[in-house]
Amino acid sequence: MYRIGVDVGGTFTDFTLLSLDTAEIEFFKVPSTPADPSDAIETGLRQMSETFGFAPEDVSYLAHGTTVATNIVIERRGAKTGLMTTKGFRDVLELGRQARPSIYDYRVEKPPVLIPRDRRVEVTERVLPEGEIEQEMDLDSLEAAVELLKADGVESVAICFLHSFRRPEHEQAAQAAVERILPGVYVTLSSEILPEFREFERFSTTAVNAFVGPKMGAYLERFRNRVASVGIPVQPFTIHSNGGLMSIDVVRECPVRTCVSGPAAGVVGAAEIGRLAGLPNLVTFDVGGTSTDVSLIDNAVPLFTNARLVAGYPVKTPMLDIHVIGAGGGSIARLDDAGALKVGPESAGADPGPVAYQLGGTEPTITDANLVLGRLDANMLLGGRLQINLEAARKIIRETIADPLGLPVEEAAHGILQIANANMGRAIRSVSVEKGYDMGDFALCAFGGAGPLHAAEVAQECGLPRILIPREPGTLCARGMLLSDLSQDFVRSHMCDASAEGWQAIVALFEDMEREGEAFLDSEDVAADRRSHNRVLDARYLGQNFEVRVECDGLGPHDLKAVIERFHAAHVKEYGYDIRHHQVQFVSARVQSIGIVVKAGQPEVVGGPDLDQAVIGTRPVYIDKARGWMDTSVFERKKLPSDMPFQGPAIITEMSSTTFILPEQCAHTDRWGNLIVETKA
Repeated sequence: MYRIGVDVGGTFTDFTLLSLDTAEIEFFKVPSTPADPSDAIETGLRQMSETFGFAPEDVSYLAHGTTVATNIVIERRGAKTGLMTTKGFRDVLELGRQARPSIYDYRVEKPPVLIPRDRRVEVTERVLPEGEIEQEMDLDSLEAAVELLKADGVESVAICFLHSFRRPEHEQAAQAAVERILPGVYVTLSSEILPEFREFERFSTTAVNAFVGPKMGAYLERFRNRVASVGIPVQPFTIHSNGGLMSIDVVRECPVRTCVSGPAAGVVGAAEIGRLAGLPNLVTFDVGGTSTDVSLIDNAVPLFTNARLVAGYPVKTPMLDIHVIGAGGGSIARLDDAGALKVGPESAGADPGPVAYQLGGTEPTITDANLVLGRLDANMLLGGRLQINLEAARKIIRETIADPLGLPVEEAAHGILQIANANMGRAIRSVSVEKGYDMGDFALCAFGGAGPLHAAEVAQECGLPRILIPREPGTLCARGMLLSDLSQDFVRSHMCDASAEGWQAIVALFEDMEREGEAFLDSEDVAADRRSHNRVLDARYLGQNFEVRVECDGLGPHDLKAVIERFHAAHVKEYGYDIRHHQVQFVSARVQSIGIVVKAGQPEVVGGPDLDQAVIGTRPVYIDKARGWMDTSVFERKKLPSDMPFQGPAIITEMSSTTFILPEQCAHTDRWGNLIVETKA
C-alpha cells in the first residue's frame, strides 16, 4: 500500500510517495496550473503511477496542501458576499481597529472591505456581553434583511451578531431564514467559525470564510473528482493552518483554516526531521517560486499563533506562526524610479515564469540570476525534464539591470541575490532574534525548491551556525503531509478572575469541548486508542490588551496554583518579565482534538561508497565580487556517503532542488540522508 502527500505551490506542484511495505520514499514534481490547481494534481498522480509503477487502487492515503483560499483573497475574486449583523454594527468591518502600522507612508492603502456597505444589512436584536438577551430578534427585521440580500443576488452570507459567541441562537435563527429564502447560498456563522470575543476579528474571519467558501467548495469538488478519476479509492484530506488534517467536508465549512495550508505541512515535516537528526531547535526556511516562509521550532515544537493577516485582512484561528514575504525563485528584479535595484514582492509565478523557462516571461527573476551565476544547472532542473534557455536569462539581466547600472552581468545577478537574501534575513530575525531567541542555538532548516540555494549566505548573515537540508527539499511540504495527524480546534471565551471558581468554569469548558472533539473524531472514524486532546488557556494580567498561551494538559479542577505558575512562566518567555503580585485574568479556553494517523518510520539512507563517486563534474560558479568565478565540484545528492565531510565550494544536485555551499563551509550527510552544513558563522 502507498501514502501520497501533495503540495500545490505557486510554481510547482510537489508529490511524495511512501511505500508502507518497503518504507521507501519517492519524490516528484510537475509545473503548477494556477487556473485550476487540481489539473496539475491529476497530471502528477498519473505520471507518478507510470514512473514508479504503482497501481492507483493501492493508495490508502492522500493528503494535500493548497493555497487556493489565500489566492482567492489576494486576488479578491471570491463570491458575491453579504453580511447580516446587529443593528448599529454594520460598519465594524470598515472601522477595524484604527491601527496605522505605516502612519508616515502615504502610499500604503488599506485593502478594500471584502463585503461592500450596500451588501451589509442590519437586524434588530441585541445580546449583552454576559449572554443575556436584551432584545429578542425582530422577525420582520430579519425577513427584510434577507430579502435585501436576495434582491442583490448574493452567493454567500456571513452572519455576525454582537456577542453571539455567548448566545448563538439569534445567528442560528438567521441561518434558518437565509436557507429558507435563499436555498443553496453558502452560509457562515461567526458563532461556529470563531466563538470568542473581539468583534472586529470575529467579523473579519467570518467575512473571509464566507468570501472564499463557494469557490473553495467548487475547487474541492474538482479535486475530489480528479483524484477519483485517476483510480485512487480513498477520500483525500487537506492540511490546515495548524499543521493537522481535515476531511474535504470539514474544509467546505471552514476554508479560512487553510490559509497557510502548504507551508504548515513543511513546518510539521521539519520538526520531525530535526528531532531525528538531533537538531530540535530550527528556523524553517521554505523558499518556493513566489514566497519565502519562515517559522521557528523550539525543542521540536513549532510555535503557534491565534491570528494573522491574510492579504491584509485579519484572520483569527489557531495556526502555525509562519512569517511570509514575497521573495521566491520567481520574484522579479527591476530598477525603481530612482534607479535602485529592487527584488519582489511581484512574482512571475508559474505563468509565465522566469525568462529562462521560455514560457513567456519578460522580466528577470531570482531563478534567472542563479542560472547566470552557475549555481543552477540549466540542464538539470527537474532532473532534466525542464528545458532552460540560459542565454535568455543572461540577456534580460544585462539589458534591464547590468547595463543601466554600469555593471558586469555577473555582478548584477549577484546583486539580485544579495537583495533577496537580505529580505529573507529580515524575515528570519523577525521570528527569532526579535522574539528573544539566540540564533547560536538554532540551525537553519532549508527546503523548498530555492531554499538550499540561498541557505549558505542567509545562514551566515543571520549568525546561524549550521544548516539542515532534508532529502529532496523541494518536496518537504508534501512529505510533511505524511507526518501530520487529523485535528480540529475548539475555543470558548470566558473572561473571569483567576479564582477557584473561575478555574473550575474553565475546566468545565475544556470538558465540553473535548466532548465536541470526540464527536468530530467519531465522524472521522478514528480508533479510540489513537485520540488525544490538548488543552490551552489564553490568560493575561488584568488590564492587559493581549493574552499569552498557557499549556494546561494534565491540570484538573483543583490545580489553580499550578495554572497560575504556568501563566507566569509563559509571560516571562513571551515578554521577558512577570508581575506576580498582579491579578491574573482568564480569557479563553482552547482544545485541539487529535486523531493520530499511522505513519511509517523514517528509513535510513545508504549513500555511495566514497565522495569521488558522488562527483558528477565541475563547473565555474560565481561566488561574490571579491572571489569571482571558482571551479566547483558538482555532487549527486543520492550518491553522497554518510558522515564523510567535504569542503565547499560545492553544488549538490537532486530532482527537486539544488544546494550551494560556500568555500568556507563544510558539509556531510547523516544516516537519514540529511545534508548538514557547518557555516562557521
